[in-house]
Amino acid sequence: MRKTSLLLVPAACALLLTGCSSDHAKSYDPSNTSCPSTDAPDNTKTQWTVKGTTGEARIAAGTDEHGPVINVTTPFAVNETQVQTLTTGDGPVVKEGDTVYVCYEGVNGRTGDVFDSSYGRGEATSFPAQQPSATQSGVIPGFVKALVGQKGGSHVGAVIPSEDGYPQGTPDGSIKPGDTIVFEMKIARVGD
Repeated sequence: MRKTSLLLVPAACALLLTGCSSDHAKSYDPSNTSCPSTDAPDNTKTQWTVKGTTGEARIAAGTDEHGPVINVTTPFAVNETQVQTLTTGDGPVVKEGDTVYVCYEGVNGRTGDVFDSSYGRGEATSFPAQQPSATQSGVIPGFVKALVGQKGGSHVGAVIPSEDGYPQGTPDGSIKPGDTIVFEMKIARVGD
């Protein structure tokens, strides 16, 4: 089943992320905004494990051949947003307000279900790396925090509590108030 993008949100919704580290450098190719939709092999090694106030999340970055791995012991919840650079790209640094093209997958920590995936759609989603305002579109604040300061080509993991994501839940009900969300994202391109 195709999932629609939930990243673009009204001004009332917000997301926040902090912290970074790195692994292997990746070659940045802004001409390629496709996202691999093939599932990762079963033996894919976890790159980041996050122990929550309840549950646990284990994340591995996608590759050129397959999407990411996000495994959640439910219910998974955190009290604050955390970000981890899984692989460092060699592209330009994302600045607030830049248009970015991102391959991403989002998992609900309460259910362990994927609620949105541009990997599943096979194409990166573009949006401004900024919070929405009355005159401009944007994304939840945690997504902004996860992206700003990262390099193009990087893969980033993020765990985001409700207050930094969707405090009122989503209109389709896939995310309820209080749900922690977990993302893996690849910054495929920085700029238009």
